[in-house]
Amino acid sequence: MNRIIRIHPKDTVAVALDTLLPGDVLHLEQEIRVRETVKKGHKVALKPVKAGDEIIKYGYPIGRASRDIDAGTWVHIHNLTTGLEGLLDYEYQPCIGEREAVEAGSETFGGFLREDGQVGIRNEIWIVNTVGCINGLAEILARRANELFKERNIDGVHAFPHPYGCSQLGEDHRNTQRILKGLVHHPNAGGVLVLGLGCENNNIEEFKRVLGSCHDNRVRFLNCQDVDDEIEEGLELIEQLVEYAESFKRQTVPVSKLKVGLKCGGSDAFSGITANPLVGAFSDMLIRRGGTAVLTEVPEMFGAETILMNRCVSREVFEKNVKMINGFKKYFMRYNQTIYENPSPGNKEGGITTLEEKSLGCIQKGGTGTVVDVLDYGSQAVKQGLNLLGGPGNDMVAVTALAASGVQLVLFTTGRGTPLGGPVPTVKIASNTELAIRKKNWIDFNAGTMLEGKDLNVIKQELFEYVLDVASGNSRTQNELNGYREIAIFKDGVTL
Repeated sequence: MNRIIRIHPKDTVAVALDTLLPGDVLHLEQEIRVRETVKKGHKVALKPVKAGDEIIKYGYPIGRASRDIDAGTWVHIHNLTTGLEGLLDYEYQPCIGEREAVEAGSETFGGFLREDGQVGIRNEIWIVNTVGCINGLAEILARRANELFKERNIDGVHAFPHPYGCSQLGEDHRNTQRILKGLVHHPNAGGVLVLGLGCENNNIEEFKRVLGSCHDNRVRFLNCQDVDDEIEEGLELIEQLVEYAESFKRQTVPVSKLKVGLKCGGSDAFSGITANPLVGAFSDMLIRRGGTAVLTEVPEMFGAETILMNRCVSREVFEKNVKMINGFKKYFMRYNQTIYENPSPGNKEGGITTLEEKSLGCIQKGGTGTVVDVLDYGSQAVKQGLNLLGGPGNDMVAVTALAASGVQLVLFTTGRGTPLGGPVPTVKIASNTELAIRKKNWIDFNAGTMLEGKDLNVIKQELFEYVLDVASGNSRTQNELNGYREIAIFKDGVTL
């Protein structure tokens, strides 16, 4: 078995597939003798590099050598540093070529066609509270409703606690409203109870102005300060929503109705070799069939952003992309934070050294598709194809933003593992087989078989079929089975 993998012919480092020991001999164009221990997933130098020279991985620079590096040497934080700095001026250099025609594929799934034309892959009742003061009440209502209506033809009742909706100002307040709006309008919810307190900034009347039109039977409102018994009133409204949701039955719909969010978390060095390229291949496959993919995590585009910028379908979309990237950099600078303070400790333990390296692996989830739109945080995806969504890399905040954008499920790649799940089915894809075996109660799909010689095209088809199975309700993700459903909302400014 090969003990290293060189991802691109230009690369000056390779990734160890198992731990390398001093004296081990590596065989590429020429023999390389390992000079020191290199842990599994970490990088080994393939050629001598002088201090200040670029180190190449994925065919692109991932930083500069901070000192001279000999061939066969371990390459990591002690001798490799980021080459990124400050704000940049970007020039639109489109390299999108001809957009691939949408294939008239025969793939379908069983979904719930809503009255507004959207398609849900679950038929749930969601409780969306306008303010964090009533989190406990929302959770009690969800628990009681699941007990009362467990025999009914719905997929469960779920509440999504959060700490906001009051004591917020400006953009923070609007962001909370946008995210909650996206959840209220989400097609996976056959019915929604909007639960308010009454004295909050985001009170029901104010929130209705943001929500826009809602179907009367699908969305009900309860202001808790206006009733004597909010539990009794809430359960009565939920029962009405259950009756409405039961009117929907799964029906065959084309795969073009599918919107999928793309996210990674707890990445390791294999994430950019297995799981992320697999999700990218899936994304391309879905888009060719008329579907939509949404990629987020703006700070984890830094260092690879020009690749996405040059895939923008127009100058207008390119300018939106530049605004998104520089806007996030200015957000860091506003708080006197280092823009490139990344990767995380877990990433580094797994072999990722610089943000460029992390970003080049991260953006592979977007495949090769043309970027058709760039969405502000809290906005909904409406254009078919690859969309970029403004938002941080934080797992829970990003998954919540993806759900609010309208994706019916999220593909979440990981090399170290995480149990988290958002409001929508969150498919956890392991970058390595060891994780997939060890954490069966977290992981839904194993991309690690690519390291064992399994062909990407075969695994891509398996993933595609699995996703359609999840979308049709034939399979439940681990986050659903374990009840891991959470939301988190981005916060920037003052709390009163």
